[in-house]
Amino acid sequence: MIHVSEFKDLEYLSIHKVGNASQEEPLICSQAPLELQDETISQLLLSYFIQPFTNSAEYFRFYHEADLQLNEIFQYCRRIFEDRDNFHEQSINIAKHLYKHSTHPKIKGGELYIAYFSKCQVDGEEVEALGIFKSENRDTYLKVFLANESYQVNYEDGININKLDKGCLVFNTEDENGYKVSIIDSISKQNEAVYWKDAFLQVQRREDSYHQTELAVNMCKQFIHDKLPGEYEISRVDQVDLLNKSAAYFKEKEQFQLDDFAQEVLGHPDAIASFKEYREQFQQEYQQEIPDEFDISAPALKKQQKVFKSILKLDRNFSVYIHGNRELIERGFDEATNMYYYKLMFENEA
Repeated sequence: MIHVSEFKDLEYLSIHKVGNASQEEPLICSQAPLELQDETISQLLLSYFIQPFTNSAEYFRFYHEADLQLNEIFQYCRRIFEDRDNFHEQSINIAKHLYKHSTHPKIKGGELYIAYFSKCQVDGEEVEALGIFKSENRDTYLKVFLANESYQVNYEDGININKLDKGCLVFNTEDENGYKVSIIDSISKQNEAVYWKDAFLQVQRREDSYHQTELAVNMCKQFIHDKLPGEYEISRVDQVDLLNKSAAYFKEKEQFQLDDFAQEVLGHPDAIASFKEYREQFQQEYQQEIPDEFDISAPALKKQQKVFKSILKLDRNFSVYIHGNRELIERGFDEATNMYYYKLMFENEA
């Protein structure tokens, strides 16, 4: 995890204006880094840049289909880490690279901030870091001031320091694998936003415990939800029960072990064999490897909790939340009404 309190010494900061190239908006590069003389402004900038990353436990790395050395942002960052005298020159190269990829008609122009931090803590390791941040949206602020012994109200156009639009932190560690990279994109669900992560930065997820946990959770959910019903006569209640058992396994264990999970959650030899076969299919389809054993990432599990939905939806009339003993719910068919029903057994009613 990234510790904001451990980010120190925002030593260099260059600001450039990157417009939308397809709209013929200009690229305006500053001639020199900003001189940070006001401590309050430095702290506000530090909070603006770093605060959005504090809950991030997901890491990426720079890559290139042919050769990592051909990834331009990777090269610009490496030149800065190797010699800080290259900072401003490489910040301009980063701005030019972003401008080249700012061609989608919906991409907004904005200020690009390139920052160098001489010291920070990431996952217990003290390293230097580079930040690449972009502000695209501006807000209107009321300004109340005293003039001629009376208060006046005016407005100003500015940047909300609590809303970072796009950000990237590059930590100077594991450079041979493309560095350790953390990313923020406030509009990542929109199609036009893929330019930040895929085109501009060219990053892919690291194969760490976070990534492995996320993959395994999705694989288990898809197996129970999609694969099992096609091979066995399994009720929706039994599916929910298996999802609950899966959730309990990931929550209670510190390490995922394939054989252990299959035995505890599935139990039946045929279902276990089908599950292991499905893992092979899943890995081939998504071109991602899920090891037999790995440490379970609590942050990844928390993010994926919605996958384990324990809700039984009956038409549009009822939603039944199933959290406990599978034996306390029974399914039947009423011939008089020609409808299905569920019988729920309980001791106390709240």
